[in-house]
Amino acid sequence: MVAGAIELSVGRSFPDLDLPDHTGRPRRLSEVAGGDPVALVFFRGPWCPKEQRYLRELVRIQEEFEVAYARPVAVSIDPPAVQTAFRAGLGARFVFLSDAERRWLPRLGLLESSDTVHLPYRPTVFTLHPDLTVHAIYRGDWYWGRATMEELRRDMRAISGAVREGWEDGS
Repeated sequence: MVAGAIELSVGRSFPDLDLPDHTGRPRRLSEVAGGDPVALVFFRGPWCPKEQRYLRELVRIQEEFEVAYARPVAVSIDPPAVQTAFRAGLGARFVFLSDAERRWLPRLGLLESSDTVHLPYRPTVFTLHPDLTVHAIYRGDWYWGRATMEELRRDMRAISGAVREGWEDGS
């Protein structure tokens, strides 16, 4: 972990990021989550072929997220205009958050250390409960370390099941 970074671990609360979305509008992660489970995807940027491939897969299952009241959210260091173009090219309907000023990158300790040119986020996926508690973490330093779409489905099912238990018992 980077000195001074926030500890990100299963069972802990993920910080309520405050970043502009792909339109430039200031957003908070809790607002974007809207009380639903979240697959929070940190990615290098649209210039990386691995990221393009991964996000195309996420777009492929975005309708499942929508009908299941869950939300994918993507975060990169790209400015909103770049994210808007990339998002449109992918056909994504979910929110992209821009940390172009790299305000959260050092605090989260997710700097991709092998890229000294772009200084992007290390590919990492967090699955989060509606209150932003971390359910699982997938480190994508290598392509196969990333959460598969099946793992995301499994995590969203587990999180949603826990939420539904609360509905059924009236809490």
